Amino acid sequence: MSSFENQARFPSYRPRRLRSKVALRELIRETTLSPSDFIWPLFVMDGEDTAFPIPSMPGISRHTIDRLPNLAAKAKSLGIPAICIFPYTEPTLKTEDCKEAWNSNNLTNKAIRAIKDAVPEILVMTDIALDPYNVKGHDGIVRDGQILNDETVEALVKMGAAQASAGADILGPSDMMDGRIGALRTMLEQNGSHNVCILSYSAKFASNFYAPFRDAVGATSALDGDKNTYQLDYANGDEAMRMIARDIAEGADMIMVKPGMPYLDICYRAKKQFRVPTFAYQVSGEYAMIQSVNNHEHVDEKKAMLESLLAFKRAGCDGILTYFAPVAAELLSR
Repeated sequence: MSSFENQARFPSYRPRRLRSKVALRELIRETTLSPSDFIWPLFVMDGEDTAFPIPSMPGISRHTIDRLPNLAAKAKSLGIPAICIFPYTEPTLKTEDCKEAWNSNNLTNKAIRAIKDAVPEILVMTDIALDPYNVKGHDGIVRDGQILNDETVEALVKMGAAQASAGADILGPSDMMDGRIGALRTMLEQNGSHNVCILSYSAKFASNFYAPFRDAVGATSALDGDKNTYQLDYANGDEAMRMIARDIAEGADMIMVKPGMPYLDICYRAKKQFRVPTFAYQVSGEYAMIQSVNNHEHVDEKKAMLESLLAFKRAGCDGILTYFAPVAAELLSR
């Protein structure tokens, strides 16, 4: 309780006065939400003029590249500043060395060029991890059952170089290998890509909320084992702070907490401790849970969605990666 509240007594102090009218509530609102807070994740696949619905993520589809310009234009018209690309790689292109990850004409790099050619004002963020290209479904190169850190970092640097060359504005390393931020930053500086930002998945936890995403990128059946040797134990908050500090020191411009809502405490701690641009990813499992109340008469799905997004801002986040981005932006614009 503040010193003011200790001194102020009813009836001279009536806090409900400030809640009595809509205009008053809006006037003193501490936290606001707008379309400019969103990054919209999009799943990309090969083919022509096709959208393939993802059963575990109702309302979300994979799109062929020729559909991306219209989606980018929609994002711009709604005030959404950024799109994040995730590829659905054909199984025949998945290998142990993951070489498709740095193919200049892979799905991600073609998608970057298509979006930037059509709507250059939209920021394009990419994912840097090997799981879409790995026959084992892991974020890193696997040998004899072990995920190799240093070889993976070398592969991620080649992947990042190809994405930056294609026109990516923001690289999003989500792999959780040690030393990858420093290696990527060094590569970007040496290549003259000084203005390409790194939004690091610094606090990415080994969560149970990722399953629908793995369906979306075709990694569910490929995954051999789990990711506990590189993603964070979800019991560890102090370790998350150490990982964030490390990534900032190595050259990350922005940091991310993933998943989002079960980790609002981590979002709050990160923003309070480091005071750097902080993002959360409202992951596929969170999206699916909120979507599941769509036909539930006791819960208003749209209000629940907006409440969940505002919670990230209240916890200190500067922005949110969310599959709800276009729907939320349309609601907010009204």
